[in-house]
Amino acid sequence: MTRPITCLGIESSCDDTAAAIVRGVPGDMTVLSSVVFGQTDLHAAFGGVVPEIAARAHAERLDVSVQGALDQAGVGFGDLDSIAVTCGPGLIGGVVSGVMTAKALSAATGLPLYGVNHLAGHALTPRLSDGVAFPYLMLLVSGGHCQFLITHGPDRFERLGGTIDDAPGEAFDKVARLIGLGQPGGPAVEAAARGGDATRFAFPRPLANKPGCDMSFSGLKTAVLRARDTLVAEAGGLRQQDQADLSASFQAAVADSLAGKSRRALDQYLALSPSDPNFCVAGGVAANMHIRSLLETVSADKGCRFLAPPLALCTDNAAMIAAAGIEQMAGRTPDGMDLAARPRMPLDTRSAAMLGSGKKGAKA
Repeated sequence: MTRPITCLGIESSCDDTAAAIVRGVPGDMTVLSSVVFGQTDLHAAFGGVVPEIAARAHAERLDVSVQGALDQAGVGFGDLDSIAVTCGPGLIGGVVSGVMTAKALSAATGLPLYGVNHLAGHALTPRLSDGVAFPYLMLLVSGGHCQFLITHGPDRFERLGGTIDDAPGEAFDKVARLIGLGQPGGPAVEAAARGGDATRFAFPRPLANKPGCDMSFSGLKTAVLRARDTLVAEAGGLRQQDQADLSASFQAAVADSLAGKSRRALDQYLALSPSDPNFCVAGGVAANMHIRSLLETVSADKGCRFLAPPLALCTDNAAMIAAAGIEQMAGRTPDGMDLAARPRMPLDTRSAAMLGSGKKGAKA
């Protein structure tokens, strides 16, 4: 692939409806536009994302998102070369909405259609933001996923380990609800933690002494619950300082867990003797500045360059989907109208499923 490709990306895997236009070649791309409609207000009263509400909102906003991305970029469908869409994993109603929109646009315009794994979008973001060369180590850390991947190519990901239960972002959301903070939980906990004492509560660092790169956050969440219940029993409720201290102590435990396992993952990655070693982090939790700072220190200790994408590319967006489409186009044929929306879609299909498998396939 030598000439620049202009690709429309569509993303609707959870609670952000997004469309974007990206132009370029693999490793050298420019975001021409990026439109994201969030749904925080729609789900605020429920303490989390309601799949049915999310799916209906996607159906209402996808056409507006696409038109907004075209207008922002100053292009029309005749200027596009392809359409890339998240086809999984995610909340199935939202994924179906995006896939059906992309199919309709492909059928109407004749543009080739490429289904993209949402996780590949995150994992390939360093190629969009910094043009990083393969292979690089990626920590994909978000609301629904957490895994270490050696990214060997646009469609080859080697998983070194990951969470065996809750993802960090999920734990942040649950802890925020437990201690009376708002949603989304990640930003709420991070904001509260700025005024807290991270040493007040001795929360565990699960699996810290277990070999390998697997992580666990469910027990950490339970530890916060017990500390909260003790405070409530003693004082009849939580003070603002209690919320801050619980947040800071919890955040420190998550950061330490990620840092400790990152050291092991870096050792495995560096054993490959990459000519330009890079440790990259992506996903919503990568927006947490305390976690970023600690991971950057770990990477520096190992003599590895640390890269985190701009905050707008950490959370769900369609620019990463369009970029992943451009990256993968050269290696495969376009998808047809039989492209399926999938709630589960692991990146590393060579490794055994971490979280089990069922009729719908491996979870991760």
